[in-house]
Amino acid sequence: MGGIFGVASKQSCTLELFYGVDYHSHLGTRRGGMAVCGERGFQRAIHNIENSPFRTKFERDVEEMEGNLGIGCISDYEPQPLLVQSHLGSFAITTVGKINNMEQLLSYVYADGNTHFQEMSGGQVNATELVAALICKKESIVEGIQYVQEVVDGSMTLLLMTREGLYAARDRLGRTPLVIGKKEDAFCVSFENFAYLNLGYTDYKELGPAEIDFITPDEVKVLVQPGDKMRICSFLWVYYGYPTSSYEGVNVEEMRYRCGSMLAKRDCGSVSPDVVAGVPDSGTAHAVGYANESKIPFARPFIKYTPTWPRSFMPTKQSQRNLIARMKLIPVKALIQNKKLLLIDDSIVRGTQLRETTEFLYQSGAKEVHVRPACPPLLYGCKYLNFSRSKSEMDLITRRVIKDREGQVTKEVLDEYADPCSRRYEEMLECIRKEQNFTSLRYHRLDDLEESIGISPCKLCTYCFNGKE
Repeated sequence: MGGIFGVASKQSCTLELFYGVDYHSHLGTRRGGMAVCGERGFQRAIHNIENSPFRTKFERDVEEMEGNLGIGCISDYEPQPLLVQSHLGSFAITTVGKINNMEQLLSYVYADGNTHFQEMSGGQVNATELVAALICKKESIVEGIQYVQEVVDGSMTLLLMTREGLYAARDRLGRTPLVIGKKEDAFCVSFENFAYLNLGYTDYKELGPAEIDFITPDEVKVLVQPGDKMRICSFLWVYYGYPTSSYEGVNVEEMRYRCGSMLAKRDCGSVSPDVVAGVPDSGTAHAVGYANESKIPFARPFIKYTPTWPRSFMPTKQSQRNLIARMKLIPVKALIQNKKLLLIDDSIVRGTQLRETTEFLYQSGAKEVHVRPACPPLLYGCKYLNFSRSKSEMDLITRRVIKDREGQVTKEVLDEYADPCSRRYEEMLECIRKEQNFTSLRYHRLDDLEESIGISPCKLCTYCFNGKE
């Protein structure tokens, strides 16, 4: 997906920018970038981080770059930040989001015959450069950002840096977070609120949906007041968020404990595993919550080897993802042999990796493997964030099962499969259970997920679970 970080300081900001961006490395594995502005003007560095951590790639850049203003990113798609010269002046820009109507917007900016794009990403126009071009269609940066928020189908959160300061703009419906930290002589702005704590910043404010702020070393000015409607992504708590992160005041780790506890209450003693385990790392907190509620011991029957392996779903090739998932999970056979295991994973997407994990547990001597995904069945591909490189919803195990059962799939049919009280829902779960060779399968219900997050359901995006906008 990606993450962004910025600093406006009376002192050199390069080192703080470096560490702040690095704390977003869990959000992507392809590219990192930093841009600063100071007495020497704009400076920028972008590196491929697929085979080496962000810190390793940018250590030399930190020594050479100098400025009191800076923005940076972890990007899983296009290279950024970009440097732009326009009638609005010089600026750097970085974004997090997804543009579904790229072709339509490109046709619009091409219409006057005076627009061209220099950056290409995977054979396509760089999405961040398109955002910059749209901003430059207006007479001011604020008008341009508002225009982007209006016309982009998907989501768009961004940081834009001029010589005077930073513009911070959260997505129109707040699908992704953006927070500001404060300390003496400096402000920072971040996707993840924990990223600035060790740098000496304290929480200053969260931007609301569609809010635009201008940040200098001295102050934060609200240029556009936040909107009333919010649809923050619920999957941030389930999987993507780092345990120390909080969104809308709700900590990720705490939410996952509640989630696991509610899964245990739904089971209500219907299964009797010897131990509860989480698929490392994102399933671990869910498993602790389940174990605490059920009084069944928590254990770690396999350990993830993390020093050298990136996130398993990130490589483009499915075969590579599967190999990495297999290579980085190392069994503790003493905790598996002759044991009945209840396993909690954050989600089941394609099903390929969890099936391999289950087989690996059986081969290591497990008697039973009960599976409890920490979110409802994924029925729709995300329209709003770049969570996955999948091009088709048929990559989802649920959609494959439904297609095999129904042939023609309609919205009405999918609505029934999304209902945990329906016959079709139960039959889908049984098909998945058999295909995956689980002893039993029970998903987290959507109403329980909303309760475990604890903010108003009308403020949550749950499109991937129920198809509701």
